[in-house]
Amino acid sequence: MIKALNLSKSYGEQILFTDANFVINPGERVGLVGRNGHGKTTLLRLITGQEHPDSGTISIPKNYSLGYLEQHLQFSRPTLLEEACLGLPAAQKYESWRVEKILFGLGFTKSGLQRPPEEFSGGFQVRLNLAKVLVAEPNLLLLDEPTNYLDITSIRWLIRFLQGWEHELMLITHDRSFMDSVITHTLGIHRQKMRKIAGETEKYYTQLAKEEEIYEKTRLNEEKKRKETALFINRFRYKATLSSRVQSRIKMLEKAAKLEKLAPIEELEFSFPEEFMPAKVVMQAQNLSFSYHKKEPFLINSLNITVEKNDRIGIIGQNGKGKSTLLKLLADKLGPLGGSITRHPGLKTGYFGQTNIEQLDPDKTILEEIIATTPNCTPQQARNISGAFMFSGDLSLKKIRVLSGGEKSRVLLAKLLVSPSNLLLLDEPTNHLDMDSCDSLLEALDAYNGAVLIVTHNELYLHALVNKLIIFDRGSISVFNGSYQRFLSELGWEGDQEAEELKIKTPSNTRPSVNQGKVLRQERAEIITRRAQVLKPLEQKLSQLEKAISQLEEELRQNNQELITASTNGDGEAIANLAKRNAEINVEAEKLYSELEKFTGDYEQATEEFEEKLKSIPTL
Repeated sequence: MIKALNLSKSYGEQILFTDANFVINPGERVGLVGRNGHGKTTLLRLITGQEHPDSGTISIPKNYSLGYLEQHLQFSRPTLLEEACLGLPAAQKYESWRVEKILFGLGFTKSGLQRPPEEFSGGFQVRLNLAKVLVAEPNLLLLDEPTNYLDITSIRWLIRFLQGWEHELMLITHDRSFMDSVITHTLGIHRQKMRKIAGETEKYYTQLAKEEEIYEKTRLNEEKKRKETALFINRFRYKATLSSRVQSRIKMLEKAAKLEKLAPIEELEFSFPEEFMPAKVVMQAQNLSFSYHKKEPFLINSLNITVEKNDRIGIIGQNGKGKSTLLKLLADKLGPLGGSITRHPGLKTGYFGQTNIEQLDPDKTILEEIIATTPNCTPQQARNISGAFMFSGDLSLKKIRVLSGGEKSRVLLAKLLVSPSNLLLLDEPTNHLDMDSCDSLLEALDAYNGAVLIVTHNELYLHALVNKLIIFDRGSISVFNGSYQRFLSELGWEGDQEAEELKIKTPSNTRPSVNQGKVLRQERAEIITRRAQVLKPLEQKLSQLEKAISQLEEELRQNNQELITASTNGDGEAIANLAKRNAEINVEAEKLYSELEKFTGDYEQATEEFEEKLKSIPTL
């Protein structure tokens, strides 16, 4: 058990937290949340002893081990496997199979076990450090953004691993779905204080919002009472018959603690500017092929993809398979070695690349970097955009060289707001953003009326946004027309334990011949195509109905608020009109719900029928 008592930490004038108290009990998996720069990583460093608090204490039991994911890369063994085995506890030092299991889960291959650690990329070297921490099985596992260098299959493996973690865990991540899949408790740093609650992040933020709303209402009531008391004192101060009451109220006013107004929390609020696209198809790639070296196999081979103006396409798969390369090809940053890309003449593209952070000029200010995006950008427009990305006032004059990774990512996103677009190409835009900024970006993408192609390992984004997928898996690249949930249900990831359990396995003695296999693959492809033709109109109708119901419910909510005001003011006419409209809304909503129920039934029945047809075809 870890116990923090009256913990305070600041850097100069920047106060991170004061008088913080919390306990991590046995078996608790705690998600640590808060805005970037509010002290999350600092708290982990305080727990490990790498930094010291200004005041307060952190109590750690004797013989209690800590495991902290270091970003510092230094290796002492000749092979990957030997280096990873350094993390094993003394009692397990010869059980290399435990290490192999974790290395494979994190995306390493059997052939790589005997390679020197220095031969791997920086991202895979960080994974090696993560493997060493996991195999050590510490009492408290401290993970700071462990998903930044993981691909989606490794993230799904890590979720299952951490769900089975029997000791304590403290986790920092911008990926809300990853965190909520793992944690039992949420510990938040907010307004320089800390609070821990049982449950997921949504519960924490909902409770926080309710308490701040109550605080503000209480503050306004107290302020009103103070004004009334001061008015009474000034009015009757010199009236002898009321002098005792006046003195009593003066004392009461002096003793009453004044509630200070809460400082506004700066939020990332923006929307992507849109360029009108008159055509249905904005881009088309035919037989697209590419390799960085002509003598090597194609990284992308014979890809065909049509991008329509309202498409939301997720590009997913393991790292190093070509996702970022594909985005560069589509963004015209690379030229294909085979095939062609046809772009509509009216296409306006906004591109966010992983490596674009390095292209920011370190000697420019944020304002200068945004202005330099296009000759049409005025200083005032740049200031407005800077403010939307939480660089208001003098903050916009900070040099790029002094910014954190998250701040540089915000500058890159800000540059996309200078020129209107009808196609966004985004390569892992959530890396280095905090959880709140990720939520704001998701809202902006959801509201954007152009097409979006996004490389991401964040499954919350995939579930919320995409209607089509480009998948790098099983040694090939393919296009899947449908949602991410449908992909998981029908195909799933190679090696994904949960998906594998759903697959129908064909006995080896009944395995189809090569010719039979071709026929079965063709049959399966025809069913999938037909399913898309049947389900897409139903999905569109369901979406329309849900939107219409949502609008009615919002109108009903606003009317109810107005009814309360009208009732308080005794406005009989307003009450009658609002009540009449509410009755109409209820009738309209009832009709829509009936339609929604019917189409939902049709959709579920059609989905089930197609799933049965697919299951009837033997797995190859």
